[in-house]
Amino acid sequence: MTDYTPRLKTQYKETIRPALKEEFSYKNDMMIPKLEKIVLNMGIGEAVADSKKIRSAHADLMAIAGQMPVITKAKKSIAGFKVREDMPLGVKVTLRGDRMYDFMDRLVTVAMPRIRDFRGISAKSFDGNGNYAMGLKEHIVFPEIDFDKVNQFWGMDIVICTTANTDAEAKALLKQFNMPFSN
Repeated sequence: MTDYTPRLKTQYKETIRPALKEEFSYKNDMMIPKLEKIVLNMGIGEAVADSKKIRSAHADLMAIAGQMPVITKAKKSIAGFKVREDMPLGVKVTLRGDRMYDFMDRLVTVAMPRIRDFRGISAKSFDGNGNYAMGLKEHIVFPEIDFDKVNQFWGMDIVICTTANTDAEAKALLKQFNMPFSN
């Protein structure tokens, strides 16, 4: 087995940590914010009519994340939406460690530049506790998805959880990872 370390993880240890320590004048290295996890979620509303769409979304998210997603199910029945309890409605996956850094690298360097009419992501999507949430309209911006074999485009939610205490610290951390914030 080879000693593989993601490029972004090495960059974090060598350049980003010292820069953040200097910027916010942390007294202790454990105070420096870091990425905790990245959660990817696809809500497949069309799965109510066609259960094959969940399998397709599951395969696509597995290709994007590089690990097995979990199928999310309805908690209760809603007659107006034709949803029954325990009906599969989406897929999600939580990335940590090396896979998280690899995904972050691919998101910033490969996927975001492929988004149509891309002018940066909103800097207002922080939750107040140092976590950032964003959405993509089409999952085909990732290079792992073969455009010709896709029969349906799905949006996906991406939540980046950090150990930062404030939004300013989290934004500084994500900026160091070259996250393209608009203004």
